[in-house]
Amino acid sequence: MIPRYSRPEMSAIWSADNRFRIWFEIEAHACDAMAELGIVPKSAAKAIWERGKFDADRIDEIELQTKHDVIAFLTNVAENVGDEARFMHQGMTSSDVLDTCLAVQLAQASDILLADIDRVLAALEKRAFEYKDLVCMGRSHGIHAEPVTIGLKFASFHAEFARNRERLLAARKDIATCAISGAVGTFANIDPSVEEYVAAKLGLSPEPISTQVIPRDRHALYFATLGVIASSVERVATEIRHLQRTEVREAEEYFSPGQKGSSAMPHKRNPVLTENLTGLARLVRGMAIPAMENVALWHERDISHSSVERMIGPDATVTLDFALARLAGVIEKLVVYPDAVARNLNQLGGLVFSQRVLLALTQAGMSRENAYVAVQRNAMRVWAGEGDFLNFLKGDGEVTAKLPGKTLEELFDLGYHTKHVDTIFKRVFGRA
Repeated sequence: MIPRYSRPEMSAIWSADNRFRIWFEIEAHACDAMAELGIVPKSAAKAIWERGKFDADRIDEIELQTKHDVIAFLTNVAENVGDEARFMHQGMTSSDVLDTCLAVQLAQASDILLADIDRVLAALEKRAFEYKDLVCMGRSHGIHAEPVTIGLKFASFHAEFARNRERLLAARKDIATCAISGAVGTFANIDPSVEEYVAAKLGLSPEPISTQVIPRDRHALYFATLGVIASSVERVATEIRHLQRTEVREAEEYFSPGQKGSSAMPHKRNPVLTENLTGLARLVRGMAIPAMENVALWHERDISHSSVERMIGPDATVTLDFALARLAGVIEKLVVYPDAVARNLNQLGGLVFSQRVLLALTQAGMSRENAYVAVQRNAMRVWAGEGDFLNFLKGDGEVTAKLPGKTLEELFDLGYHTKHVDTIFKRVFGRA
């Protein structure tokens, strides 16, 4: 994590204080459960809650000697609790604390990311309806194809992020499990009811079967889901970057008063925010592969996954949180240029209606092969800059033998391409 791409609320989840607070709650709740079972004195469980304190700097100091973070934490808490601290961590192992804590942190992070996605969805919906009927050039392979609308672009992004929200909800549920099962996960030294109690207190589900760790397929799915969401961020960013190119200039990022685009060229207005989003998306996706490689641990556990998760847990969630917030801001302030949209739509002299002419010729009795040749030979003249598509078609005897001039004119209707926009909007938003 670096401050430039971090937001305070998400960063706080990964702070030492939050981590140690969760560790303490895990230990204290476990003591309460064991006190109910008569395994530890109720007075000890009460003392741990009342006098249990920790200091991150002191824990770091102890860890320099112990070379073990959980032991350093327990030692520091014991310094404050006193003799009753000996009842902490009864039958537990370090992974019970570490894995359960990570589950809590990832659940907390998910809640922030879900709120971020909600903001993106709201922005996309607003802009979709704002430009629902603004007809623009649709492109395939970067080349003019047939008309769509700017609103449909936003609606498509909205549908994708709605799917991403469902994916993240599922991933949050899957990752939010608690393991308090002791060494190698057999509950030999701790009752399973303790795990159930701690899970309920922390808003988690008991892990059905752990080894000494929670199975890492859960984490692989979680970080893969973040990678998919990041890819959707990049998809929107890439579209905006293309639309902002000087030769297109149908839309652009908001350029604030006093903003500078280039240190050398004062005229520049560069798509720096969406370029930044493209880079951040690459980082988040890159963290999915190490998470998948963490799945195959030795026997009941090893710690090859630990260093990976200490990095990708904070970095992936903090980076995606920042990216989603930035994306929402870009969409909310995106500037659209209707005149440029219209100019580009008419740039190729009506070639966007070539398919409709092709289909009309086949309906009028011409073979598809001959119809394609007839339409293409006139289209290529327009492509070469020789004139207007409709006029060339009207002057082509083979075409007019099947389609009179008035019929051809009727085929050049933008409304033909937008007649089902309401249907699509109802599918996406439930309203048109």
